[in-house]
Amino acid sequence: MQYIQQLSFILLIGVAIYLFSKKAGEIKRNIHLGRKEDLNKNKIQQWKNVLLLAFGQKKMFKNPLVAFLHFIIYAGFIIINIEVLEIVLDGILGTHRLFAHPLGQVYTWLINAFEIIAFAVLIVCLVFLLRRNLLKLKRFLSKDLDGWPRNDANYILFTEIILMSLFLKMNACDTLLQIRGYEQYGSHITGNFAISSFLHPLLQNFDSKTLVSFERICSWLHIAGILAFLNYLPYSKHLHIILAFPNAFYASMEPKGKMQNMPAIQQEVLYAMQPELASTNNSNPENPSSFGAKDVFDLSWKNLLDAYTCTECGRCTDACPANITGKLLSPRKIMMNTRDRLEEVGKNINHNQQFINDDHALLGTYISEEELRACTTCNACVEQCPVSISPLDIIIQLRRYLIMEESKAPQEWNTTFSNIENNFAPWKLAPAARENWITEITAEA
Repeated sequence: MQYIQQLSFILLIGVAIYLFSKKAGEIKRNIHLGRKEDLNKNKIQQWKNVLLLAFGQKKMFKNPLVAFLHFIIYAGFIIINIEVLEIVLDGILGTHRLFAHPLGQVYTWLINAFEIIAFAVLIVCLVFLLRRNLLKLKRFLSKDLDGWPRNDANYILFTEIILMSLFLKMNACDTLLQIRGYEQYGSHITGNFAISSFLHPLLQNFDSKTLVSFERICSWLHIAGILAFLNYLPYSKHLHIILAFPNAFYASMEPKGKMQNMPAIQQEVLYAMQPELASTNNSNPENPSSFGAKDVFDLSWKNLLDAYTCTECGRCTDACPANITGKLLSPRKIMMNTRDRLEEVGKNINHNQQFINDDHALLGTYISEEELRACTTCNACVEQCPVSISPLDIIIQLRRYLIMEESKAPQEWNTTFSNIENNFAPWKLAPAARENWITEITAEA
């Protein structure tokens, strides 16, 4: 019987790892459908970003209370899963509390710490569950989250509560069996643990065999739940638990508001306005096949990584002045739609072995011209994002395509463009007459 349990455990883990690896490979492939972009610039600053932005969640602490509660869940999830290593090894090797004897008293101290954190995670998840569903926060009520995205967050919170409860009940059954000296449970006396011991009164009337069944069921469900959660991540906004780290590492270190200009266009402007610089700086710029972006293939791989990393928290949309004033634009929806289109492209490739034109595109099918034109390029969304995402960069590239490839712009913009092209200034004044206003002011004075 023991060997059957071990084989079943190994099979469960193997299937879970295979399924996760397969989906992770698809996501990696999808991200690399984007344009190449070299972001390896300052390794020290990049690792500092990982420490402060990803693990330390620095930008979340603009709201200290919510940030502290979120940090408990995030850090707790990482730390408590250290205990999973022992559960996995026990399941594979057929042992029980493998680390208890080698670590001695340190083991009891560690499990006590894990239990305190687990209880804190459980309470915080309950608070977030009530906050998300009872408090009428605008960013949680937005139609951006209608359907699956709204339920996704609740599923994760419920799962965390169940996993932490299973962990505590497993330990409570285990320590009761230790006290009774029942079979292998009596060989490792760890003593009562900090939180699970409070469950003893609820369990002490059960006989030892029933407690063994409870302990085994909780152990199996705990590890199965974690493996299920692992395979749920790639389909959930909670993929940011993993991708926040590479996304922080490759976060832009350019000053906020600095746009990435197109060298070929810059060169044309130099030819027109400062030909002496154009001839010395770069006389043969690479001519792009197209300007801006129409679909996910035209975006950079970092833009696509951003899309998969989005937490759907809505802080970007909450800070967007266009959205606040009733415009259609929602930076959160920009990221969600980019990810949805990328997933659609991925399924197309999976089915056809290569991408077959489906008459869909990010621009038009998923994101409208009205949304793009509402953006003021103020960078509020970029500043607010806790995981270093830039919806603005995607918006700018889509707008470039509209204007430079399809010649679609509001009439006011077209007038400005025409003036710049003909007069080298936004105003309809000949270059020779540009200084006439000085004469007029002098005359009036």
